Amino acid sequence: MRKLTRLRLWSVILAGLGIVLISGYVSLTNGEFDLTVKEVVKTLFRIESTPERDLVIFDFRLPRIVIGAMVGLGLGIAGAVIQGITRNGLADPGILGINAGAGAAIVIFMFFYQGQVRTTGWTAILAMPFFGLVGGIMAAVLIYMFAWKSGRLDPQRLLLVGIAISSGFGAITLYLSLKMRSADFEMATVWLSGSIWSANWKFVVAITPWLLVLLPVIYRKSYILDLFQLHESTAASLGVATEKEKSFLLLASIGIVSACVSVSGGVGFVGLLAPHIARRLVGLHHRHVLPVCGILGMALVMLADFIGKTVVAPAEVPVGIVIAIIGVPYFLTLLMKRPA
Repeated sequence: MRKLTRLRLWSVILAGLGIVLISGYVSLTNGEFDLTVKEVVKTLFRIESTPERDLVIFDFRLPRIVIGAMVGLGLGIAGAVIQGITRNGLADPGILGINAGAGAAIVIFMFFYQGQVRTTGWTAILAMPFFGLVGGIMAAVLIYMFAWKSGRLDPQRLLLVGIAISSGFGAITLYLSLKMRSADFEMATVWLSGSIWSANWKFVVAITPWLLVLLPVIYRKSYILDLFQLHESTAASLGVATEKEKSFLLLASIGIVSACVSVSGGVGFVGLLAPHIARRLVGLHHRHVLPVCGILGMALVMLADFIGKTVVAPAEVPVGIVIAIIGVPYFLTLLMKRPA
């Protein structure tokens, strides 16, 4: 059984990585300026290059592919953590308002520093994840305050509280966006809908430390997430400081979500879809679920970005909207399946 489980796990991981690689290949070679595999290889390895190919590959397509993969990786794992903490299969960073809180804080940053700090400069790019972290923590604190009942976090109240908080932060974000200058408003609107069209290598540098630090920490706590699937009193009797571990894991997942939101805007439903698909494929153990969630998240965002930039070319549909088209029906299906 153990060999069978391991074989299934690696089969799923390799299949997922294959989808990611195919998505990257298609995104890299197709578009307004088509490239062959031979041209891409020669350009990447500096065997033969032209200014046009360098511009398309290194300035436009490759940063976008890398950011899409990193955002999908982070949001997929963060979604699995939040669902594990709350024991609620409908929990998701976007639905619970964490995305909205992080996005509102970043829009506040944009609003007060518009015209003073360029959002494509190093100062803004490195500062935005910290503003997002503050907003995400604020959203989490409000969720805890209103969903707390009888000394514990009530999973039944969590969803309604999250939707309300998300709506509140969304209203604040919209109000501030309307107060911006027209050029800043247009940029903020596209960004909030979930878009990676303006991805560049600075964004990659900004998000990398957050993922390198927080993802290994979360994976080391995967056994804690398994214990959280039991009753809290059972987990406590096994020596787990339940509230302390919940707070730690929630803070780590908020950090990841904030970093992702700072470079991609409000990409929702990745943290909802990836954990459900992963559990169907590899079971309930989080040491298996977490890496599969990350790979599925990468594939979702990369495929959605490719669809968004080609389906109505030369215009683009933000990646967040493409994923929402898939995620909203799936969320409603899960909601109807839950017992009353």
